Amino acid sequence: MHRDGAADAAGLRRSIARLGLLQIDSVNVLVRAHYMPLYSRLGAYDRSLLDAVICSKAKRLFEYWGHEASLLPLDVHPLLRWRMERARQGIGVWKQLEPFAGSRRGEADAMLDRIRSDGPQAASDLAGSKVSKGMWAWSDAKHALEWLFWAGLITSTHRRGSFERVYDLPERVLPAAIQAQATPTARDAQRNLLARSAKALGIATAEDLRDYYRIPAADVAAPIQDLVEDGTLAIVRVKGWKQQAYLHRDASAGRKTDGATLLSPFDPLIWHRPRTLRLFGFHYRLEIYTPAHKREHGYYVLPFLMDGQIVARVDLKADRKSGILIVQRAHLEPDPPRDTARRLREELDLMASWLGLSDIRIEPQAAAALTVQ
Repeated sequence: MHRDGAADAAGLRRSIARLGLLQIDSVNVLVRAHYMPLYSRLGAYDRSLLDAVICSKAKRLFEYWGHEASLLPLDVHPLLRWRMERARQGIGVWKQLEPFAGSRRGEADAMLDRIRSDGPQAASDLAGSKVSKGMWAWSDAKHALEWLFWAGLITSTHRRGSFERVYDLPERVLPAAIQAQATPTARDAQRNLLARSAKALGIATAEDLRDYYRIPAADVAAPIQDLVEDGTLAIVRVKGWKQQAYLHRDASAGRKTDGATLLSPFDPLIWHRPRTLRLFGFHYRLEIYTPAHKREHGYYVLPFLMDGQIVARVDLKADRKSGILIVQRAHLEPDPPRDTARRLREELDLMASWLGLSDIRIEPQAAAALTVQ
């Protein structure tokens, strides 16, 4: 693992291509989720380079439903059109969006006409009444826009500082060459997506592969069989795994991994928790939505990967106003290597520097795990 932070824009694009996508999430207690997977692999790279790739006039990434909301390389767009087409039929979308494919289609079309005539719009730019209460309360306008987005009838131009998505017509955002590409059949597209999943993961079960791009379980068996038959995947058995596994032909089996890094909860290496448990014997749950008094490990907990093992986890918060990285809680896994605390502290120093924070504060609940022997 070489994490010198020296990647340029081309290096970032190559890393994104290998990963296949960067998941987006609204939580910003430490740093937005899409920055972290590149940090974990490259080190303290210049985040403005990723911003430039995302916002480049020469469009290189687009936002859509990949794993969850994701930034994806443009060549993936044709491979997700089957998902857009199903959404137009009200299939595969959230239940509250289904009416916009049918009985409320006129409302969605009115939103589409508004964007067509007035240009890019966010939900807050459009009038609409609240339909529910709580943090996920959305206006009618937001529901209509989300269905249009899922259906591929609009796309995202960018996100505002508030993280609100701004929408426009695909023909005004995406390169004409991408839009002109032929649309593959659903099976061909899913086969390609599963191959990309396999290349990113190296070794995985069918469920692991399916989860990467959230392909419906009913659609997976035939494309995987195609990939086995053409030699892209080899059927293998992994000691301790009950499930059959698949090894991508470009994977390096048995390679020793060294180095240390912190991992985002939304990192492709660990986002499918059953795989995380199988690979590392590490039981991981995101506790953001767990009441504070019931949290076992903390609010925003990052696993610490060291020499191929997950050996600790830390609950981190960036106090940007004060310039402090706060280590709220820290826990070591059973029987960690003797140098775990030292190397974790080194990683926290790197994280603080990358985020432009000048100091680290270790709270009492984290002190024991970070005490260097």
